[in-house]
Amino acid sequence: MPDTPVMPVSRRARSLLRDFLSNSASGGMVLMAAAALALIIANSPLAAPYFGALETYLGPLSLLHWINDGLMAVFFLLVGLEIKREMLDGQLASWGRRILPGLAAAGGMAAPALIYVAFNAGNATTLRGWAIPAATDIAFALGVLALLGSRVPASMRIFLTALAILDDLGAVAIIAVFYTGDIALPYLGLAALVAAALFGLNRAGVVRLLPYLLLGAVLWWLTLRSGVHATVAGVVLAFTIPLRNRPGGADDLAASPLHRLEHGLHVPVAFAIVPIFGFANAGVSFDGLTAEALVDPLTLGVALGLLVGKLIGVFGAAAAAIRLGWAEMPTGAGWMHLLGTALLCGIGFTMSLFIGMLAFEGEPLLQAEVKIGILIGSMLAGLAGASVLRLAPRREAQPG
Repeated sequence: MPDTPVMPVSRRARSLLRDFLSNSASGGMVLMAAAALALIIANSPLAAPYFGALETYLGPLSLLHWINDGLMAVFFLLVGLEIKREMLDGQLASWGRRILPGLAAAGGMAAPALIYVAFNAGNATTLRGWAIPAATDIAFALGVLALLGSRVPASMRIFLTALAILDDLGAVAIIAVFYTGDIALPYLGLAALVAAALFGLNRAGVVRLLPYLLLGAVLWWLTLRSGVHATVAGVVLAFTIPLRNRPGGADDLAASPLHRLEHGLHVPVAFAIVPIFGFANAGVSFDGLTAEALVDPLTLGVALGLLVGKLIGVFGAAAAAIRLGWAEMPTGAGWMHLLGTALLCGIGFTMSLFIGMLAFEGEPLLQAEVKIGILIGSMLAGLAGASVLRLAPRREAQPG
């Protein structure tokens, strides 16, 4: 009997690495590990050098600002590319496809914000964080779905992806409108001219990425100087990148600049930029924090906004749309799948942290309470959502 061919160790290692990098759960796992490491270091003898390094200035910005304003602009560039692709050529390309995830996303942003406001009414300072629990972390949520495998219908992954993309679009709008500092009109005007030039490149049919990226870097700097949060530049740049399809309608990486850039950014964003952001921002020192911090209105507003608000908003809006006949239940899914997915939307780690740092910039005590609320709410929402989905039947009868 001939021997079975054995794959060389180096090739097998490369294959395992490719599988890991292409697995949607892997990015969430790396982010989770980075956040856990930050928590450990922040409460160890290494806390002083950890926080000191983040405050070290590299040129005009501190290391923390380079991460939050610079690296995260690349994250928002990828978010913008995903939004544009889905709107023009994906799951959100028609109004019929947008109804269910759109209503669920709207409900999933409104209900958490209302719960947060209910806990913090009367405190003008903490009310600035009303948008913190309104966000969903797509990497974490999709990672949990991927770990559950065939227990969850593929249609629910599509639904969650579409919902999270619309959620991201809402979060970008909130950041641009509500978390922008004093506006420097000359820089804002120059940024508008650069944005117009980018749209001009698109209209002229330019498909090389380099001119877009060079102008995008200029747009980022002008946006940073204007007082508008610099990450908005990433989304504006994304909307100008051309999307091209083959005649048959399938994606063509060679011909479509948007697909090339999105494909090229996936690994560095998921496995470097977002984990670096998590490592830099998730570290909260428990030194000096008392048990009262766990029941502070800010902490409770964030945690319950994510855990309860997302459940009420996403599940309630989606169920109402289905019952009223405005939309259909995703194929092969049932009410328990919808309930579990709504709970997973309460994992708000990356975007919630980002908004929290903007809302309470320069206020470390409030930032610490935000981080505690996000960690508690996201962890409980993830565990509850995974438990419900594990108990759900693999296929349910469609609601009549």
